[in-house]
Order: sequence, then structure tokens, then C-alpha cells
Amino acid sequence: MVTALAAAADAAGLDFSPAQKLLVVGVCALTAGAAHMALAVFNDGVRPFMLDFIHGRATRNATGAVSFGLSAGFVFGLGAPMALSTGVLNPWLLFLPTDVLGILAPRRWLAPLFGAAWGAVVVYGLGGANELAHGLPVDFLTAMRQMSTPILFLFALFPALAVTKQFGRLRGGLTGAVTLGLVVLTMRVWPGVFAGAPAMAVGVLMLIGFALAADVRTARTTAPATGARAEAGAGAPEDPMASLFSAGAARLRRHLPLFMALGAGVCVLAQMKVFGGGEATSFLIAKGRYAEAAQVDFYRVFGFLPLIATTALASGAYGIAGFTLVYPIGYLLPNPFAAAAVGALVFALEVLALSSIGRALGRLPSVRDCSEHLRAAIGDALGLAILFGSLMAANAMGGGLGILICGGLYLLNEAMGRPVVRMAAAPAAVLVGGVALNGLYWLGLFTPVAGGPA
Repeated sequence: MVTALAAAADAAGLDFSPAQKLLVVGVCALTAGAAHMALAVFNDGVRPFMLDFIHGRATRNATGAVSFGLSAGFVFGLGAPMALSTGVLNPWLLFLPTDVLGILAPRRWLAPLFGAAWGAVVVYGLGGANELAHGLPVDFLTAMRQMSTPILFLFALFPALAVTKQFGRLRGGLTGAVTLGLVVLTMRVWPGVFAGAPAMAVGVLMLIGFALAADVRTARTTAPATGARAEAGAGAPEDPMASLFSAGAARLRRHLPLFMALGAGVCVLAQMKVFGGGEATSFLIAKGRYAEAAQVDFYRVFGFLPLIATTALASGAYGIAGFTLVYPIGYLLPNPFAAAAVGALVFALEVLALSSIGRALGRLPSVRDCSEHLRAAIGDALGLAILFGSLMAANAMGGGLGILICGGLYLLNEAMGRPVVRMAAAPAAVLVGGVALNGLYWLGLFTPVAGGPA
């Protein structure tokens, strides 16, 4: 099944219909406009800096420089390689550049134009780059599809890793054993189902169950003391953090129509099946396994919802994709009109519920903490999967020499203090290694691997 997933991009390509091209250009224009107004950015690392920008304590150029520094590696090292190898667009390729372009635009009317221009570059330029790369003696894009197997299978382990990080070896080992058992069972009994889907479902439920149980125990032991403190503190001044959160939520609610348009656009983008919200999702969408893709992206919501909610409340800048619920919803909806309506509604509910979500997270510390462990676990699982898959791609296109060049570039990046972020370094090394191997071929110094993607 995974071999078929790896081969699926042959049919996918990067040929977009006129409606799809127009949609991508329009969504990029809208996201750049939102970034210019400091209402929404995609990069979670940039969002905390938006508070100083909103209050005039940081200049537009300085904030744009921060956004570029935190985003460039993901755009060129992860977003572009994933799109070229799967034929499916992704948020790193579309929304990180519109963050930068929107923030740097000196006038509000220029920001949508900059965003639209980037969208046009993507939908018109990637197709040509894809055709050019496939025509090379060493076809490194076909080789990069080797990444699908480790990404799809190792991603299934992230709930077990998160449980281990938060609740220790015993529960982590139990979750890992359940994950392995379910993967084996699924491959044996339901060969047509993505093997990691049931395992991830049960793993995430186990993690949330452990977290809720811990919060219930904590609430029982601290309830009397909390009641006493509340009675003693009656009439105390308002918590400054609560005041900040309230101001952030109010700022976002004032621009609710813009967010509804944003939710509609992103949801339609997902519904048109030209966009995947993550690494594993991109390979699943390329194969047409939309239900499994929706399941994978739904689980990621649990890892990022508390982070997005708290940074949005603190800074007054939301996420371009909100809580990312519009991704899985969009994959499953039957037509763009339904996606536009549902996406707008979902974003409206998210923005209106932000204050309540912030208060709920404050009462559930273990649930809030489990999201941090989920994000870390996703990063660990995907980091290994992408590195291993990139070395598999290097071997497919160049054998030992390919491994030497790509692995050496990765190690050199580590030794230099990671000028390219670790997650993106390995795919970027495959692209550079592919160019180098083609150069060696033209110089008569390298013969493509027999049976490889030449």
C-alpha cells in the first residue's frame, strides 16, 4: 500500500485547473493582507512578536526580518521539496511567504498584490520546475518519494512518544505496544486501510485519557485550597494576563468577517484536493486517501490548539489556518460551496470561542501540557522519518555517493549551527545533492544508479 502511495505523485503532478489557480492566488492575497494588518500569521514562532508590532514597539521591517528568519528554511527546505515530490501544495510553501510579504508590504493595498504574486509563482512556476526536474538524468524528485514510507509509518508513533514524555515509561510502553499491535492487525485484517490510522486514533485517545485523569485527580486534591484562596482574594485587582487576553480576543472579534473569508478560502483549498496540511497528509492526498488524511490532520489539532489559542489571545494575531480544523473538514466535504460555508462558520466559532477556550485550558493543566508533548513528539517522529527518508532518496538517486553528498550536507549543516532548520535540512540536502549528481553526470564522472529514478 505504501509503495502505491510513493508512486501516486506520478499521476498527481502540479497541473492545476484555472479555478484552482485562481483560488490559490486569491487565498495568498487574503493571507498576505491579514498578515499586513497583524491580524493573522501562519508561523507560530512569529505570532508572539506581533504584540510589539501592533503596539508600535517594533518596526515593520524588524518584524518582517524575524518572520523571514524563522520561515525561509521551511519554505525552501521543506515546503518546496514536499510539493514537488507529492504534487500537493502545503502551508509552508503558501503561507510562510505570505507572512513575510504581508508584513513587509509598505502599504495595505500592496500586501494582497504581493501575496497574489507569490500564489501565481507557485501555481505557474512549480509545474515547469517539476517537468524540468523529471527530465534530468538523475530524477531526484522521483527519488524523494522514498520519504513516504518512513513518514507515514513513523508518524503513527507520535502519541506513544507524547505519553512517554508526559506520563513516563510504563504508560508510554503500553501505548507503544498498543500502537504496534494495531498497525500489525490493520495490515493483516484491513489491508486497504492506512495502517497507522487506527493506531493513531487509539494513541491520541489514551494520551487525552491520561491527561484528563490527572486533571481530575488534581482538581479533587486542590479544590478546598482553591476555594479558600478565592474567598480570601475577593475584591483583588484583575489579573493583568486576563486583561491582555481579553483585549486580544476583542481585537480579533472586531475583524470577524475577514476571518470568515479566510476560513472559507482555506477550507475550499483543502476541499479541492490540491493542498495538504502536513507531511504525511501530502502523501495521503496524493493517493486520494482523503479520509485518512483528515484523520491525521485532525490529530494534529490537539497538539497545536492550545499554542495557537494562547498566542492569539496574548498577541491579538490569529493563525492563518486557525486551529487547522478547516483542513480535515475540507478534505471530506463534497463541493467547494459547502466548504466555503462550513469554513467560514468554523472560523467564526473559533474566534468567538477563543476566550472560553483560554479559560478552559487554564483549568486543565495536564491537557494543556499534553499539547506541548504532542508537538515535540510530532517533531521527533517526523525529524527521524524525514532524515531516514531523505537518505533513502539519496541512495535511490546516487547509491553510496548520493548518501555521502546528502548525508554530508546534513552533517555540515549541523556542524555550522543549523543555518537551515533541522526538519528542512535533509530534504534541502536531497535537492542540492540531486543537482550535484546531475552536474557530475554531465562531466562524465557519475553514472545513474541502475534501476533508480534516472
